[in-house]
Amino acid sequence: MATQQVAFLGPEASFTHLASQVLFQHDKLVPLRTIPECIEAVTSGKVDISVVPIENALEGTVPLTIDYLYHEANVSVIAEILAPIQQHLMVHPSNANKWEDIQTIYSHPHALAQCHKYLSYRFGKVPLEQSTSTAAAAKYVSENKQNCIAAIGNTSAATEYGLQIMEHNIHDFHFNHTRFFVLSKKNGSIERAGHTEQVKTTIMLTLPKDDRSGSLHQVLSVFAWRKLNLSKIESRPLKTGLGQYFFIMDILENDQVPMMRGAMEELAALGCEVKSLGSYYTYETKESAD
Repeated sequence: MATQQVAFLGPEASFTHLASQVLFQHDKLVPLRTIPECIEAVTSGKVDISVVPIENALEGTVPLTIDYLYHEANVSVIAEILAPIQQHLMVHPSNANKWEDIQTIYSHPHALAQCHKYLSYRFGKVPLEQSTSTAAAAKYVSENKQNCIAAIGNTSAATEYGLQIMEHNIHDFHFNHTRFFVLSKKNGSIERAGHTEQVKTTIMLTLPKDDRSGSLHQVLSVFAWRKLNLSKIESRPLKTGLGQYFFIMDILENDQVPMMRGAMEELAALGCEVKSLGSYYTYETKESAD
């Protein structure tokens, strides 16, 4: 198999980097700075595949990913990766003896939120600064050792950027997992050893424009009477006015089976606009992306 170029939310040792290695350890992994850059890279053909975070068990959907996929990109989800997440507090070794007096803590907004209770209790008066990723925070701390600052991230980031972990597993809840979407311009799905048996389809849709009573109930009935199981439904603002939304739905079925085709036809007949991201398998890593 030819080597592919796979973009991920970087820099190296980010959680997305570790997730990318689950399926693409033999490909060329390309770190990019932001989620839109990752999606644009695969949309424009600069890379073959992009891996981006889509949802965390503690903090929910990553809005930037969802909104960009709906409004800006025309790509397919060809796989998803589910990885356990562990967060640690780390500093430059030169500040290890005074780490309890750190002046600022850096990390991705989701990581900061995942550690809210710990941060409130241990560092309630310390400013929190957002970074584009946990690895970017670790890299920044490593490059500014003259300041007594800390990052929240994984052990790979600590190793990559020469930081010392002062407190382990500071996330507030034990079950901390993140979903990552594997994106491609090509339709289809990745089928390799290790995926779950269940196929999943993700769609985005808007309700009929006539705004009639019971529209959402009608949409859900399309799936209910066909016994198509929705594992997720969430609304996001359409950015066209207050009270206007699109919905993202995960359906536990392949979009090529007759029942799913019938569901899509009925949604169109109801006046819904549907954007399908495709059907795909889930790959779970049992090893903590710590």
